[in-house]
Amino acid sequence: MDDASVQRAVERIAEARRSRLDPALLDASLERARVQVELLATVAASLETDLPVAIQDGLREHFRPSAKHLAEVRGLMNQVITRLERIETEVVAERNARIDDLALLVDLISSGWRNANDRLAKIETALEPRTGNSAVVYRIERPDQAAS
Repeated sequence: MDDASVQRAVERIAEARRSRLDPALLDASLERARVQVELLATVAASLETDLPVAIQDGLREHFRPSAKHLAEVRGLMNQVITRLERIETEVVAERNARIDDLALLVDLISSGWRNANDRLAKIETALEPRTGNSAVVYRIERPDQAAS
């Protein structure tokens, strides 16, 4: 081994001895770390219990306006449905009235045609030559018209 290597190793050992911590400082650091870990555990436990409640409150507060809007929309939809049902009832009543009017019009037209057919039948029977009791009618011209 080289003297320089040995010298460097001795220096490193001496430096390590100088940088060694005092056991009292080490115990104090460990105690502070324990206290802070316990404090962290306490904060974590408190967050574990308080955080879900805080989140629920926040969500409730955030969505409260949405719930109001949703309730308003439901109310408006119920009004629309009621109005549509009323309109549907009116349309059905109007349709039934128009059907009744159409039926009456069809009855009037058909009875008018029946009456016209009956009259035509009477006229046709009146114009038909009767057998046995019928006479032949000859047209007599006037003398002043015959010369022309």
